[in-house]
Amino acid sequence: MEALGRHILAEIFGCEHDILNSPERVEKIMVEAALKAGAEIREVAFHQFSPQGVSGVVIISESHLAIHTWPELGYAALDVFTCGEAVDPWLACNEIVDRFEADKVTATESHRGIFTPDGKDESG
Repeated sequence: MEALGRHILAEIFGCEHDILNSPERVEKIMVEAALKAGAEIREVAFHQFSPQGVSGVVIISESHLAIHTWPELGYAALDVFTCGEAVDPWLACNEIVDRFEADKVTATESHRGIFTPDGKDESG
């Protein structure tokens, strides 16, 4: 059975506060990570919260990268969803973790859109 996409959910801890609180820096890191993974970028949107925190999304032809940060906790919630075989979501995820100067990360991968040979989804 083949999946339509791969979806990584990452919990990123011990990150540098100044990185997580800068929409420009978070956007740059996310865009560069998408490109490093081989993705084709379509649109980018990031928002700075008050008093702190950043949320953003990088829409790629293959799906998306999305993030929300809690700079005061050194924490970021990341999801990287890619469809097809051309883009490796782990390359993007690992690049973001490295660039955020994280102390710890836990991540899981789910396969999305798994269909059986008869065309029905796996849930029945």
